[in-house]
Amino acid sequence: MKTILVTLFSILFFAIPVVAADGVINVQSTFAVGETADRMENILTEKGMTIFNRIKHSAAAGKVGVELRDTELIIFGNPKVGSPLMKCQQSVALDLPQKALIWKDDQGNVYISYNDPRYLQKRHNVMGCEEVFTKIEKALAGITKAASMK
Repeated sequence: MKTILVTLFSILFFAIPVVAADGVINVQSTFAVGETADRMENILTEKGMTIFNRIKHSAAAGKVGVELRDTELIIFGNPKVGSPLMKCQQSVALDLPQKALIWKDDQGNVYISYNDPRYLQKRHNVMGCEEVFTKIEKALAGITKAASMK
């Protein structure tokens, strides 16, 4: 029985590319940083989201002599979704619009990282917006999966 549990745990640990830690969800991508960011931006646009900005942190760091692995940030949102959250608890606006960080780790793996909506719900003590958080969770999971997988 112990062997079966260890085997199942190992399979789950290595097979699931999503990791959540301290309110951040990391989804491993099969693409390079730039291609992942392009895919993410295209999917967000197709879904009617507003792209507020795309920041190439590694390029900006290079201009000041700092070498940084590929790192890009996409800032995006949809007032139809964010506004109801702010109505439930205005302080959640500190964490809106949404952000997705696309980055390469020291092993060459690429990830899309974003704030776990449930973390934001807890952080801002949001009450009465359960359906909105569920919708955001599902949307972000689907968008990041589509942007990161072949």
